[in-house]
This record gives sequence, structure tokens and C-alpha cells, in this order.
Amino acid sequence: MTMENKRKRFLNAASVLSPPLYKVLSTTPDSIAGKVQEITLRLNRPLCVECSGRRYYFTENNCLTDSILDTKMVQVSERSMFETFHNICNYSVYSRQNEINNGYITLKGGHRAGVCGTAVISDNKIVNIKDITSINIRIAREILGCSKELLSSIDAKKGVLICGAPCSGKTTIIRDIARHLSYECKVSVIDERNELSSNVGGVFQNDMGMCDVFDSYIKSDAIVQAVRSMAPDVIVCDEISTQKDVDALTYGLNSGVSFIVTLHAGNVQELLNRPLAQSLLKSGAISTVVFLSSRNEAGQIKSIVPIEEILGDTYV
Repeated sequence: MTMENKRKRFLNAASVLSPPLYKVLSTTPDSIAGKVQEITLRLNRPLCVECSGRRYYFTENNCLTDSILDTKMVQVSERSMFETFHNICNYSVYSRQNEINNGYITLKGGHRAGVCGTAVISDNKIVNIKDITSINIRIAREILGCSKELLSSIDAKKGVLICGAPCSGKTTIIRDIARHLSYECKVSVIDERNELSSNVGGVFQNDMGMCDVFDSYIKSDAIVQAVRSMAPDVIVCDEISTQKDVDALTYGLNSGVSFIVTLHAGNVQELLNRPLAQSLLKSGAISTVVFLSSRNEAGQIKSIVPIEEILGDTYV
């Protein structure tokens, strides 16, 4: 992607901010704008962007600094927070309520706006978030072809678990794997949190190839529905998080489906320290585990480990 396109992507994500904040961000030098991963607003705190492991703030004279100075900084006012939140919701908060309750809202262009505030609880469930105090906009990073190296090293149709720290590129790489495989076989994508397709008003903001996308379904239910209704060869889903998810994978496996899934884990030891991960590894759905590098190198492969090397003598 050219520097010009990277800047356009950055400004597209920033366009939902209140006009005063957008004006400030529009002065960001190309060398920084092209690397920005997140734009963060915190009520009555300095406006912040994060890129390649560094955090930058803006002074009132449009200078960037990597530390909060005694001089006046650009602060996020209550009005700017209110305007930004309502811009994100297209001034229809009610229509985005389910997304808000899940913690973030998908924007045009595939960007995501995470929200933080005061939770309203009913029947032990979050039914609303009010008094928004933080908004984090994560810049979309669709990188077509980013899985090419990985696909040349593994058999993606034999069960793959992709692991890495937050922002290491797990979602980016499995999206590209799904797109690539969809031209060779039937692929169903379980997009529980709308991170893969970034569906806005029925239009995918990311290239999903020939995939069948189950958007905003409960993951375990969608896996069962996909097996029954779409007869996929491969199911791709992000972040296995419950035993019910693992049980659904076992159901799919017994129906002849292969899986490509992700988990948060930076290395083998972190993976094995999670009981859910051990259950997943022993389910038979995974043959290869891929570890990605740090968030500073999104989508970069750190290691590829066969399942038998991880489970050792317990592998059956």
C-alpha cells in the first residue's frame, strides 16, 4: 500500500471524530499517519495515536510529542466525546445497541470503534453503556496476500490454530486465508463480532472472496448451522473462548469439516497454561499451531509447530 493510500485510510478512520479533533489529526505527518494503528480518545485527557509500539500526543500548536508536556495539549472535551460517539453511531445509538453492548462498533472502511464507560446491567447482562469516557478507533488492516507465506508452509485444510498477542494480526491473517481458500473449496466464516467481514448495512467492508459469512451469530450456534446448511469444507472463526465453542468444533470435525481458528497466546507455554486451549488441542480439530510475532509486526510468523510437538506424550 502506498503512503498516500495509508494516509487516506488513516483519515477515513479519523473522519468520525468531532470536527475539532479531526482537524488536529489531519495535520499528522505522512510518516506517522501511515503507521497509526489506533486513535484513542479519553475524556479530558490528551488526544492520542498509537503506532508501532509508540504513543504520540498533540500539542495545541499542532506538534507531535511522545510524552505529555507541561505546555497545553489537545484535550478531548465532553462535547468532542459526545459528538464522536454519535458520529460513530450515525446518530442512531439505538440501532447500534447490540454492537455497543459487545464493546465496539464497526465503521465504514472496516475500522472498529471500541467504547468504554458505565455499564448498565440487567439480569447479569450488559444492556447498555452510558457516560462514555473512552473511545478507541482501531485502523482496519486488510492486507490482501498476507497469508501467502503461511499457506506455502502448511496444509490449511487439516486444522490450524493461529496464536498471538493482541494486535499481532491474527484476524488479518485468517481473513486472508479464508478469502484465498474460498476459491478452492467451500468456506464458511463465523464472524461473531463482525471483525472479519466488517459488515456495515449488509455490505462487507473487507474482501471475503467466495466465503459464506455468518455475521453476529453466537459462535457455537453458527458452527452447527454452517455444517447443517452450507456443507462447508472449512470453517474459519476468530477467538475460541468457551468450552461450548470447542464442543461445536468437535461436532463439525465429526461431520468432516476442517477448522482455522485463533486464540490469544504468545508462545507454547502461554497456550498450555489455558485449560480451554488444552481442550481445543486435544479435540483432534488442530494439526498445526502457528505463533505470530509481536503487535509491532502484524501478521508476521514467529513459528509453526506441529500439534504432536506441543502435546508430546499426551498426543493421541
